[in-house]
Amino acid sequence: MRWKTGRRSRNIEDQRGRRRKRLPLGGKRGGIGTIIILLAAAYFGIDPAILNSLLQGDSGLTGSSPQHQNQPVPQSAESNQLADFVSVVLADTEDTWNAIFKQHGARYKEPKLVLFTDVVKSACGMGQSAMGPFYCSADQRVFIDLGFYHELKNRHNAPGDFAQAYVIAHEVGHHVQALQGISQKVHSAKAKLTKEEANALSVRLELQADCYAGIWAHHADRTRNLLETGDIEEALQAASAIGDDTLQRQAQGYVTPESFTHGSAAQRIKWFKQGLNNGDVASCDTFKAKSL
Repeated sequence: MRWKTGRRSRNIEDQRGRRRKRLPLGGKRGGIGTIIILLAAAYFGIDPAILNSLLQGDSGLTGSSPQHQNQPVPQSAESNQLADFVSVVLADTEDTWNAIFKQHGARYKEPKLVLFTDVVKSACGMGQSAMGPFYCSADQRVFIDLGFYHELKNRHNAPGDFAQAYVIAHEVGHHVQALQGISQKVHSAKAKLTKEEANALSVRLELQADCYAGIWAHHADRTRNLLETGDIEEALQAASAIGDDTLQRQAQGYVTPESFTHGSAAQRIKWFKQGLNNGDVASCDTFKAKSL
């Protein structure tokens, strides 16, 4: 990505120095279900309130309140460069969505992005680095521990700066959904559905966020010449690596489609490319699509 000359966002909240003890999510009763949930959280970015509910339902696990640690956390040059990169990507998503909302006669309310270390407090509850990046609609903030990018590269073989940018664009996609009122409708509808039906609805919500990430890539490439050769392939590799089917095979050796909450690798690639190729919000209506 040609990012170093890009604009930096003013919506970054750097909390990396406010270190807390990690939440004890594991326990003696934790089984393969807990492992799958944590794997999914680490690569998909699950809302803390939802993750806590899933964990409690899975194994009766609860997390204690985090305790502050007074020692400051020194930041490496690599971490500071990643923070700078994140700021540029966020700024570019702002430029994209401000323009799109304006075209439709609306105003885009820019989200805040919080950088944290280990554990963070959000309006959705306590979040931690094991959950991966996540968006909280209650305070309209995206949260990310930059250590996640090492996991993406080293454990999931999805290296590259554009793979990292895709993750941010996906979470910003959830913010767009919140502004559109889509997230609220989905959460309300899920309360009346069976678990499998609710999972299927979650998949459509997540795939739409992937499509919105593709829309950002479309505009970043065509209007600001941000992308370089190989960038799209990096994003597609990341999308493939964090498909529900990929993570389930890693965790339990087989796939259970009825438990998908984010979509298969093929589905995530398909909808990212849908946004990338069209650049049009209307093309991302996963809820009306007969086939995902």
